[in-house]
Amino acid sequence: MDPKPHIPLLDLDRAGFEDLTLGWGFEPYHGRNLFRWVHKHGIADIAAMTDLSKSLRARLSEETSIDLPQPALEQPSADGTIKWLFELRDGQRVETVYIPEEDRSTLCVSSQVGCALDCHFCATARQGFSRNLTTGEIIGQVWHATRVLGKPPTNIVMMGMGEPLANFEAVVRAMDIMQDDFAYMLAKTRVTLSTSGIVPNIYRLAEVSHVSLAVSLHAPDNALRDQIVPINRKYPLEELIPACRAYLRGEPRRRITWEYVMLKDVNDSDRHAKALIRLLEGVPSKVNLIPFNPFPGSGFETSEPDRIESFRQRLKRSGLIAITRKTRGDEIAAACGQLVGQVQNRRRPQAEASPRVAVHT
Repeated sequence: MDPKPHIPLLDLDRAGFEDLTLGWGFEPYHGRNLFRWVHKHGIADIAAMTDLSKSLRARLSEETSIDLPQPALEQPSADGTIKWLFELRDGQRVETVYIPEEDRSTLCVSSQVGCALDCHFCATARQGFSRNLTTGEIIGQVWHATRVLGKPPTNIVMMGMGEPLANFEAVVRAMDIMQDDFAYMLAKTRVTLSTSGIVPNIYRLAEVSHVSLAVSLHAPDNALRDQIVPINRKYPLEELIPACRAYLRGEPRRRITWEYVMLKDVNDSDRHAKALIRLLEGVPSKVNLIPFNPFPGSGFETSEPDRIESFRQRLKRSGLIAITRKTRGDEIAAACGQLVGQVQNRRRPQAEASPRVAVHT
């Protein structure tokens, strides 16, 4: 007879830990203590959890597991950025990026192996979609980074490989763990979920979570966005913008962060800036202008620095908060999906690049 499968502890939130110990005849506080050992103290060895009874530790050792993503590669950058390539139990690989700054540190976490949304400028999209990550595989990235760094990052963004809202339950549970006082203690404003615009799940997220919301916009009109962010064909801007307004309801001090990758001669003209201003009128917003991080076969180029600055100044004059994100980790392929792509490309020939998007001027 096959042995009873182990319960993966990293897939459980604090309530799950409490329910587990209660179901075994122990008190809920034993579950809280176990949860604290795993996440706040970063201990994966049940035998080292010395304030748990021997009988509880014995049962945990027999019936549970703490399966952590294994770092297959760690690449540090001269600017302090670190990129990890994690190998999962089934051999799949995902990426996590740590970005330090003077007054904060940000960990960019993956939610899927690959991505099905096929955004044309994205390195991850070239790999196709394999599967969703489990809660444990998501929070395991945070666990590892916290152990390496000696403390949790001040900010976490669900902005790595994959579309978080296409893996809704696992992502929400992982974000709850990130915010738990017995774990990583991040404020809701310090956890950001980035979506390409799965509108129904934006409404769902508003019902169960109050994390910060970032939207991968990248174009100010449907015609262009249909080309470079294909999910727009299903959920066009006429549906996306009201969903984002609804997400902010009851949160007067919050803003939507709009991610806008600057693609030379594609979405960076004055006309595009004017259209973006009109689109976001009345929406509490912050616009992140992101210089495109090139990768082989992308078919795109980065907008010139003076063009990006002109675009930003036009947005600022309209009253929008607009910043240009610093380019970090170029020498370690810090754009999500690049490192996995490099590893895969050592095994198979480079796929033919998809054609460039038509230029809109």
